[in-house]
Amino acid sequence: MRNTLFTVNSPCTRPSILPYCERVKERVTPKRFEHIVRVAILTETIAQANRFDRGELRAACLAAVLHDVARDLSAEELFALAPPETELEREHPLAVHGRAGRRIAESWGVSDERVLAAIEGHVFGVAHDNRIGMALYVADVSEPGRGVNHDIRELAMHNLFRAYQRAVNTKVAYLRSRGKTVHPVTLRVYREICGAL
Repeated sequence: MRNTLFTVNSPCTRPSILPYCERVKERVTPKRFEHIVRVAILTETIAQANRFDRGELRAACLAAVLHDVARDLSAEELFALAPPETELEREHPLAVHGRAGRRIAESWGVSDERVLAAIEGHVFGVAHDNRIGMALYVADVSEPGRGVNHDIRELAMHNLFRAYQRAVNTKVAYLRSRGKTVHPVTLRVYREICGAL
């Protein structure tokens, strides 16, 4: 029986994306899949509001569907797909789930670098010229099921870059306030895009 979220007007109902939705659904918990569908719907909405062309829109939706495909894997499975590159990643295996998700997507035949970079970058951030990655990052941190970052979601509907700046700034501020280490990639992205904040 299909998840009822498939019947919602979402990217998961599109013939070109549905097979990926079904494969992802088999690999994650029901709760995680619900999050993925909400992220896909919001990513599509953000992309449309920011006038993505047809190819960008499809790439953004596919990246959203695939972004957490590795999120429910064990530490051993994650490290087999994406060996840790820093001590922080060794201590926190979930930190590599973006790279692991990229590897799974590649093994499923996804070759669009825009999609792969967005999947990998949804954890730590993407370059400021990666509109697909920015849309996914913002959707992931502000989808309605999280109950936070409503301001970021609203801002993304008319200024994706500013929303992305705010999302990265919020993440770094949160981690610092908790005394947690900020990943080097996130710090690099933060320095590149948040200087104006």
